[in-house]
Amino acid sequence: MKIAIDAMGGDNAPESVIKGVNLAKQEFPDLEFQLFGDVAAIKNYLDDEKNVEIIATSEVIDFHDDPVTAIKSKKDSSLVQALTAVKKGEADAILSAGSTGALLTGGLLLVKRMKQVSRPALMSTLPTSDGKGFDMLDLGANTENTAQHLVDFAILGSYYAQNVRGIEKPRVALLSNGAEESKGSPMVKEAHELLSGRTDIDFIGNIESRDILAGAADVVVADGFTGNAVLKAIEGTMSTMFKMISSTIKSGSLTTKIGGALVKPALYSLKDIASSGGGAAFVGLKAPVVKAHGNSTEIEIATALRQIHKMLETDVTGKLVTHFEEMS
Repeated sequence: MKIAIDAMGGDNAPESVIKGVNLAKQEFPDLEFQLFGDVAAIKNYLDDEKNVEIIATSEVIDFHDDPVTAIKSKKDSSLVQALTAVKKGEADAILSAGSTGALLTGGLLLVKRMKQVSRPALMSTLPTSDGKGFDMLDLGANTENTAQHLVDFAILGSYYAQNVRGIEKPRVALLSNGAEESKGSPMVKEAHELLSGRTDIDFIGNIESRDILAGAADVVVADGFTGNAVLKAIEGTMSTMFKMISSTIKSGSLTTKIGGALVKPALYSLKDIASSGGGAAFVGLKAPVVKAHGNSTEIEIATALRQIHKMLETDVTGKLVTHFEEMS
C-alpha cells in the first residue's frame, strides 16, 4: 500500500506532515510513502528514508489560490503531483493538509469520480458523548444538492462506517428540522421517501442537529451547505466552551484554581477525543482522497494516515466502485 503525500500543504508544513509520517512508519511497516515537495526541507524532518520515496516539486498551492486555476496552472506543485501519482496508479491514496478547494477540484479532475456518483461528498468522523463517534456528510464539497445526491451520500457513508469503523449495521439518519417524516425541505422529504425504500442500508429516519452528538446515529446525511454550517457550529461551540472553562478557572478563587489544576488532564483528554477522528475523506472518488486540517499536528497527521491505512486495508473504495457499477 502506497500513500502519496502533499508534504508542502498546510500551516505547519512540512514539519508536522513529515513528523506525522515518522509516527505512521513506526505503526505501519507495510505502508510506503511518496513525499512530494522541497527535498531538503523534507529530509530535515524525516527520521530515515525506509519505505519512503521523495519527489521534488517546485511549486506550492496555498489557501489564497483559486482552486481551478491553481490545479491547471501549477502542474509542478506538491498537490498536483501527488494527485497525478494516484491518477497513474503509482500510489493508492493521497493525503493533504493544504487547500480543501484545490484538493477537491484536483480529485475530481485527476482521480475522477465513481460511475453513478454525480457529487462526491466531504465526510468526517465527529465525536459523540458515548465515545463512539459518527460520520457526517456532506460537509461542504457541494453547496446545492438533490434528493438523489443525499441517497448516494447515505450509501457512501454506510459503506465507510461498516468497513473503516467496523460497525456491522450502521444506522443512517437524514438531518432535518424535526424527527417526523413530514419535516424538512422538499429535497429532504423526497430523500426520506427514497431512503425508506432501500434495503441495502439501515435508514432510521430523520434526526435533529441537537441529537447528533448524543450518538443517535452512526451516519448523518445532509446537503453540503447545511452540513458545513452544522460542522462549523460544532467546532465553534467546542472551541468557545474550552475557552470559557479556562477563563473561568483562571479568574476564579484559589479553590477554583486548585480544582482546575486537578481536572486539567481530563480536559486535555476530552480535547484530544474531539480531534481524534482523522482527516476528512472525499468519498465518491475512485481512490481515497483525504484532507487533514490545515493546522494539523504530527499526531493528527498520523491519525489521518491510520485512517487511510484502514480504507486501503478494507478496500472500501473498491467495494463502493463495484456497488455503483452494479447499480448502473
